Amino acid sequence: MIEVEIYAPGLRAESTIMQLRNQMDHFPRVRYKVDARHDLVYFEIDRPGDISQIEIHQIFEAIDLTPRFVGQIPEDLRTGQTTKLT
Repeated sequence: MIEVEIYAPGLRAESTIMQLRNQMDHFPRVRYKVDARHDLVYFEIDRPGDISQIEIHQIFEAIDLTPRFVGQIPEDLRTGQTTKLT
């Protein structure tokens, strides 16, 4: 399992949190928890192919936030584009 923490200044607004939930609907295998008081989102990713670093950036950019990864970005997250099963 991969754990990632994202700092996203401006996340505290309730409407922004709702937009984040809408964005996360596209990634049903990725668990997340919002700490709105501290503008943080914690992700738990079971498989490296479930989401990539680029997609995490796109999620936050879609709701006009700039994500900042807290700590080191796991190698599995950095290297991969998500793989789609057909």
